[in-house]
Amino acid sequence: MFRDRTEAGRLLAEALRAYRDDATAVVLGVPRGGVIVAAEVARAFGSPLDVVMASKLGAPGNPEYAVGAIDEDGTIIASQSVSVSTEYLEAAALERHAEIMRRVAVYRGGRPSVDVTGRTAIVVDDGIATGLTVRAAVSFLKRHGAARIVVCAPVMPPGTKAELGQIADDVVALEIPQGFSAVGQFYADFTQTSDAEVVAALSDRP
Repeated sequence: MFRDRTEAGRLLAEALRAYRDDATAVVLGVPRGGVIVAAEVARAFGSPLDVVMASKLGAPGNPEYAVGAIDEDGTIIASQSVSVSTEYLEAAALERHAEIMRRVAVYRGGRPSVDVTGRTAIVVDDGIATGLTVRAAVSFLKRHGAARIVVCAPVMPPGTKAELGQIADDVVALEIPQGFSAVGQFYADFTQTSDAEVVAALSDRP
């Protein structure tokens, strides 16, 4: 179990040490909690830190259960294991994309995003369950010219790790439990991260 996201980020940085000397590396946190973890990796590497904006689309009546995901460009990825109507998915995507653009304005504060063209993009989340949000992030980074994509998180289930390995160049996790039910069960402190904490982490980027 990890004490909190900061400790998890420091441990993850050690597991990613093979990328420490990659001068092209950029560390990209998945908001909100993933940015706190990513900040520790960026600090250890001396690499640029930014957000990669993607959001899950929750199921009808169960917003925590992902049936799809959307990225900053508005591109939608649908779950292949859960079927919902196109109309529902598009309506949910419209709402979530508005929230993504709000976060872009708040988190970047008018700064341009880090250019990933030809770079190693290290995508960091505080934990990955179904992997749909990260799949959307990976798709976004590929379209924007990343040369290599590394997906990492302190914890993810083995099936998700295997699936992400099919679309990313490398997948790194500290814990790969068989009995996975929720990311929060692997943290002593999994308090929801605020917008202000994300902004502070990004302001302290290398």
